[in-house]
Amino acid sequence: MSNAQIEIQLIASLVAIACAIPGTFLVLRKMAMISDAISHSILPGIVIGFFITQDLNSPLLILLAALTGIITVILVEYIQKTGLVKEDTAIGLVFPALFSIGVILIAKNANDVHLDVDAVLLGELAFAPFDRLLIAGVDVGPKSLWIIGCILLITIGLLFAFFKELKISTFDVGLSASLGFSPTIIHYGLMTVSSVTTVGAFDAVGAILVVALMIAPAATAYLLTTNLKRMLVYAICFGVFSAMSGYWLAHWLDASIAGSITTMLGLLFLVIYLFAPNKGVIAVLYREKQQRTEVSLLTFLLHLRNHSEEEERHVNHLNEHINWQKVRSKTVLELALKNNMIVIDNDVVSLTEKGNDFTSQAIDYIITNEDSKIEHMKDDFFLFRG
Repeated sequence: MSNAQIEIQLIASLVAIACAIPGTFLVLRKMAMISDAISHSILPGIVIGFFITQDLNSPLLILLAALTGIITVILVEYIQKTGLVKEDTAIGLVFPALFSIGVILIAKNANDVHLDVDAVLLGELAFAPFDRLLIAGVDVGPKSLWIIGCILLITIGLLFAFFKELKISTFDVGLSASLGFSPTIIHYGLMTVSSVTTVGAFDAVGAILVVALMIAPAATAYLLTTNLKRMLVYAICFGVFSAMSGYWLAHWLDASIAGSITTMLGLLFLVIYLFAPNKGVIAVLYREKQQRTEVSLLTFLLHLRNHSEEEERHVNHLNEHINWQKVRSKTVLELALKNNMIVIDNDVVSLTEKGNDFTSQAIDYIITNEDSKIEHMKDDFFLFRG
């Protein structure tokens, strides 16, 4: 493995970590698409900064781009607060306008300058190792590595310093204000960090990958846990894994590195989306099937309790009386037997004491809708979950 390959993977991994931290809070605050708006709307800030300094490496570009990102957030919120449009519509109005201004400025005034729109959108990690940082004539590594590394250190420092404030303001704005934390300051602080991170990663990875690395790892982690600290760790791990595997996928296919990383992010999200233990599609479908079975079980037990006639409780006629198909009747009958809720004598089904008690308590829960009525039942009856 060459030094350039190591540097590319290291830059991609640091970008993934730097994006995952603010991205987690954006996802939890239901502001995921604001990262897309920021990543596109900072373009005019970069262009204006270049016009002022005539230097693509000037720190003023980062400051003006971050300022443009904050202006984007302010404009989106102002339009939203009018009540005339929703947040997604406001985002759709603001960032195309600002991005278009940046494109026009490039087309009209910077045709001979390396400010390529395709590079802005897609980025090119393969070129990052060639843009070196020289200090007193000594090569200390790629500029992108130092820029994103410094931003990451600042982000981690701010996370540790204001974790409690971020956590409270994210989940309960009212509590945050009552405890003396200003939700507005924390909100715009988060937006500033998101803007600066986006700008820092802009040249190396492009706007599209910045959005993907901010949102996809956090969204994937959200499907696995409701613990904030664990979600942050998962998001960082998913981001780094996708960055590394995406690079080698691009190497194998001889394709775009940014595109391959984004593809890996999408595939990882798809796998977790399907197979997550609690929120995955398969788990949800299985749980819904189990709940339908539970309702059928309770319907069956209520039928037995309300009918004393033997013909109403005969095994061969239950499906007719409850208007079920034979397969469903057999499934529910076996489930009730497995839980010792019924006995069968001469093909006539009767409730056991356990089944009668279960039915009574379930009816009480249905009437009162009090969880306390069923808490102890969850241990006694392996299928019933309330």
